[in-house]
Amino acid sequence: MIVRVIERRPGSGDGPASVHVQVRALVLMLPSFTGDFGRTEVIDNTRNPDFVRKFVLDFFFEEKQNLRFDVYNVDSRSCNISKHDFLGQTFCTLGEIIGSTGGRLERTLSGIPGKKCGVIILTAEELSNCRDIATMQLCANKLDKKDFFGKSDPFLVFYRSNEDGTFTICHKTEVIKNTLNPVWQPFTIPVRALCNGDYDRTVKVDVYDWDRDGRHDFIGEFTTSYRELSRGQNQFNVYEVTLLSFKVESEYTFSLIFLCVFKGNPSQPTSLHYMSPYQMNAYAMALKAVGEIIQDYDSDKLFPAYGFGAKLPPDGKISHAFPLNGDGDHPNCVGIEGVLEAYFQSLRTVQLYGPTNFAPVINKVANCAAEITDGSQYFVLLMITDGVISDMVQTKEAVVNAAALPLSIIIVGVGPAEFDAMEELDGDEVRVSSRGRLAERDIVQFVPFRDYVDRSGNQVLSMARLAKDVLAEIPDQLLSFMKSRGVEPRPALSSSPLPELHRHI
Repeated sequence: MIVRVIERRPGSGDGPASVHVQVRALVLMLPSFTGDFGRTEVIDNTRNPDFVRKFVLDFFFEEKQNLRFDVYNVDSRSCNISKHDFLGQTFCTLGEIIGSTGGRLERTLSGIPGKKCGVIILTAEELSNCRDIATMQLCANKLDKKDFFGKSDPFLVFYRSNEDGTFTICHKTEVIKNTLNPVWQPFTIPVRALCNGDYDRTVKVDVYDWDRDGRHDFIGEFTTSYRELSRGQNQFNVYEVTLLSFKVESEYTFSLIFLCVFKGNPSQPTSLHYMSPYQMNAYAMALKAVGEIIQDYDSDKLFPAYGFGAKLPPDGKISHAFPLNGDGDHPNCVGIEGVLEAYFQSLRTVQLYGPTNFAPVINKVANCAAEITDGSQYFVLLMITDGVISDMVQTKEAVVNAAALPLSIIIVGVGPAEFDAMEELDGDEVRVSSRGRLAERDIVQFVPFRDYVDRSGNQVLSMARLAKDVLAEIPDQLLSFMKSRGVEPRPALSSSPLPELHRHI
């Protein structure tokens, strides 16, 4: 993943400033920033620098990767950052940048009391994991004659430039025998192999005359870039090599809508739902662990949240899908903190009650997912439960039906119960089936929360471990659906809320 600082617009100040950005990355679970990740170049005498240097980071969907950006005015050649004037800072996660519209995040700088520090704009694009595939065809005209008894047997060699100025071979074309005007066959190459995802990185192409003894004769070379190639037909005039065609096919990106479901029977401090003034219960920890990561990929941060297995006021009617915020028309909660607040409020107002039926909740979400199968939305259903399923037959049928839809299901088991039924729903070993039908995809990921509890009582560490495992399969599950339906990636759209029909599960 490549992160670039696009622009900074400081507030009022005296005179132009020479500035660079110091980037510090927080390793998950460490109590503080542990040092510089990297620094940009210095740009002289400007308040609106557009930094060229990019920072390459490994992106892990299932982890919360915290970043801090510090801006300084450089007054000397000293490498000691404390010798320069601090201009402001901002904090964010890598997921926030990637999840922003167009991969572009704008943040206000702060850190100097009483002063407007300006704005920093961050962009991110996939780099080493770039999944674009380029197909191109080239020809040449009037190449040098290298063979004594014939013309030439030309072929092309493509090289990717490296950070240290060296080149790495990444493709060879076929040899065209006995011609000075070759037309090579179209070939396909991953963009990451051609330029490592950096569209402006130099691509060098050598032209050789093939010899049987392996001592190929050098005809000439030219340089270009992915961006130049992507513009279509081009002629590299020095050696009359012409690009006949260029096409790019992309893999898929994704956006997520998040739904969280709860179940249980709180009573005494021994309850899994017990609201301790000192620490979160297991249900809240699971919600927060998964939700804080997945919310970065939801544009409006509005999350439908439901409970199931409860008697509702005022008449004590049993419900297997009630909105945690109590509003049946508008069940969305604002952010994960809003979901937590609604969860705790529901514990005070409803009487949680069995039986525990999974099928109604899965079917409710599936019905919503069935309305949006064009690839524009993908649904993730998080179910937190103590392990007892009252409608296993109906649940398996619901999972089989849902496997054909843009939906993944995460089940977190809390408490000491045996989770054999949950293991059966997780189709890692044996695909879930119902009435002789196999699920089209494996869409269920189950984990018992007790396996992730830190023995020292560190809740933050426990949540990080849980989130990493339960979210690890989501990208592959999404891609499997998109590929099975032939859904092509779409250009980035402007941020806008979903229609009410789509957000009301």
